[in-house]
Amino acid sequence: MFMAEFKLRYGDMKWYVRRIVEASSIEEAEEKAKRYTELMNRGDVRWELSYVIEVERPLIIGDEELKKLGA
Repeated sequence: MFMAEFKLRYGDMKWYVRRIVEASSIEEAEEKAKRYTELMNRGDVRWELSYVIEVERPLIIGDEELKKLGA
């Protein structure tokens, strides 16, 4: 499983969003994420791909993650 982070810009504002990418390799995930930015860049908000990483438990805050942080 892969996760892509995108930087969004609207005027002077900037924020980040993450999306899960279904792909069988990092290369395929990067290609899909790049294509996603092209498709999303049709309005006033500009999407830029920051990075793509392989993840096991994306966007989950559970006991395992709290334990890693020392809680």
